[in-house]
Order: sequence, then structure tokens, then C-alpha cells
Amino acid sequence: MTTTWTVARVVRDRNAGLCLTGVVVSGFGTSALWLASGVWVKDLTGSDGLAALCLLAMWAPTLAGPLLGTLADRFRRRPLLIAASLLMAGLLLTLCAVGSPRGLWLLYAVLFVYGAAGVVHDAAESALLATAVDRSLLGDFNGLRMTANEGMKLLAPLAGAGLYAAYGGAAVAVLDSVTFLLAAVVYAFLRVREDRPAPPKGSRRKQTAEGARHLWAHPVLRPLVLAGGATMLCAGLSGALVHAVVDALGHSPAYAGVLYAVQGAGSVAVGLLSGPALRRLGARRFAAYGIALLAVAVALRAVPDDPLAWGCSAAIGAGLPAVLIATLTAVQHETPGPLLGRVTATANTLVYTPNVLGLAAGAALVELLDHRLLLAALGCALTATAATLLAHRPNPTPA
Repeated sequence: MTTTWTVARVVRDRNAGLCLTGVVVSGFGTSALWLASGVWVKDLTGSDGLAALCLLAMWAPTLAGPLLGTLADRFRRRPLLIAASLLMAGLLLTLCAVGSPRGLWLLYAVLFVYGAAGVVHDAAESALLATAVDRSLLGDFNGLRMTANEGMKLLAPLAGAGLYAAYGGAAVAVLDSVTFLLAAVVYAFLRVREDRPAPPKGSRRKQTAEGARHLWAHPVLRPLVLAGGATMLCAGLSGALVHAVVDALGHSPAYAGVLYAVQGAGSVAVGLLSGPALRRLGARRFAAYGIALLAVAVALRAVPDDPLAWGCSAAIGAGLPAVLIATLTAVQHETPGPLLGRVTATANTLVYTPNVLGLAAGAALVELLDHRLLLAALGCALTATAATLLAHRPNPTPA
């Protein structure tokens, strides 16, 4: 009943409903291209390494998040989102020229720009939401956005793979281009009044560093961001062990897809419940309880039992997003508007970069150590993270 009311509140708010539509539309195209680009390169070259570079090209710009986030604070956010969407719609159409390995440089270049535009887009969208959507709805919206993104991860790759198999990679690029055009139209219909940002003061380095300084000095945001980074590091390590878990269960590698689908269903569920949970528990406790649930689920994955593995996957899907939703919502609530783009981009870099480092470390450690020992150690590390966050009681932020 509460969940239904929460969804209705967001959808009935004109700006929130439009923003959510934009998330769904653009997320569908991004998820479709994410899978198809790697398959495209694999078909053209036969190289697994070159196919993996597609993901690296899209992810690498997040390392420059603090710098790219300054763009979201130097321009009005709605026109910036429209311009970024139109830019990507045009660039994606150039991929129709990729028909041989000699054209891969263009694919990688477009994917790199895609990742950079995504960093700017996320920062500008978060800042715009804080202005366009009622503050009481931000937690509900961020939860529903997580639900929408996870839903797209379940559906869009299948659609992209089917379109690629039927018409090739260029068709997927055209599909993604169309989704960007639709997203630009959605943003154009938003009703929001934005003042022109004040001229930047100081050097570019100083402007970029302001986001990091705000996060580090803030008694609410700093522990959430640190806990988020630690959690994503452990999640990356755990994710690298999934095939060892599948082997222990006695299934083929394809069974990992089943576990990921169950995990996605858990993320969809927690996204629907996050708004009421944030209002009842607050960001710190909501994040800590989610990390604690993740700790138990990761540790129990060491037990080779199918029903338990399904339950652990669902619990991982429900526990992991809690700290991400709580951190983003807290950033929107606790950050002044002129800084919000930089702070959001910096927080995203600090939270999500450890995930990739964890994946790389896990891929190496699983060859050296028993996966059950690693899962138990990760469970302990996550428990300590949750306990530290739960014990941290920041002083009230001065008005």
C-alpha cells in the first residue's frame, strides 16, 4: 500500500514523472549498446581483449568526474541535458560507418565521449532534480530510478542482442540515438526556473576541488561516501567470484545469468521501498542496514546450496543499492545548488571507482585463494563497514 502510494506520488508530480521517463528511455538505449558494442567488436576482430575495451572506454571518463562535474555547475542544467542528449544522438549515427576492424577507432572514440557525456549528464540531472522535484520526493525518485535502471538491465540487453543479431551493430546505434532524441524532448517539457550560474571564481583546479572539499568537510556526506566506496570495493570482489560460486553449485557458467537476474529483481524491490525507508530510518541507518544485509548474503554464498544461492542473490540485489540511494539523496539534500554538479560527480567517482578495482583484484585472488575464504572475509569487511556507519552519529549541520 505504501509502495503504491510512493510510486503514485512520483508519477503524479509532473517534473518527477518526466525525469523518470527520461531515465527509462535513455537507460534502455545505454543498456542495449553496452552489450552490443562488445559483441560487435568480437565479431569484427575475434578478440576478447578488444571487446573488453568497449566497457573500459565507457567507464574511463568517470575517473575525471570531479573535473567534468564542473560543467554541470557552469551552465543551466536543463539546456545542458538537452544539448548533451542531442550531441550523443548525432555522434551515435556516425557508428553506421563502422563495418570493418579499421573503423574501430571511431567506435572507441564515440564510446569514450559517451562515458564523458554520461558523467556530465548524471551530475546535471541530479542537480536539476533538486530544483525541479519536491525535496520530500527525492528519496522516492532515486529509489524508482534504481528500479528503472535495474529493469532496463534485465530487458534492454536482450532487445539489443536481438536487434544486433537481426540487423547488426549500426541498428543498435540508431536505436540508442533515437532514445537520446526522446530524452531531449522529455527534458524540454520540464517546467523549472533556473537562474544563470554566477561567473566562476578562482582557477579551474580550485573550482574542481570545491566538490571534494565539501564532501570531506560535511559530517553527514563523508561517512556515507566512504562507506559507499568500501561497499562497492567489496561488491566488486564478490562479483568476480560469481563463477567460482556457480562451479561449486555444480552448474554451467551460464547459470550465473540466472543469479544476476534474481539479483536484479532484489534491486527492483528495494528501489520501490527506498523512499518510505529513507523517511523512517534516515540515510545513515538505511545505508547501514543495507550493507549489513549484503554482508550476510555475501558470506552465505560460500555454502553450496541452490535455494540459498537464490536467496543470497536476491539479498545482494536488495542490500547493495541502499547505500547508493542513501548517498545520492543525502548529497541532493545537503549540498548548495551552485556546488551540486561537482559534488555529485565527485561522490560518484569515489563510490563507483572502487567497484572496478575490486573486480580486477577479485579476478586475481580467485586464482590464488579458496573462494569460500574470500567470501567469508568480505562478509566480515562489510559487517565492519555497516557497524562503523551505524556507530557514526554526526553533529547537526549548522544552518
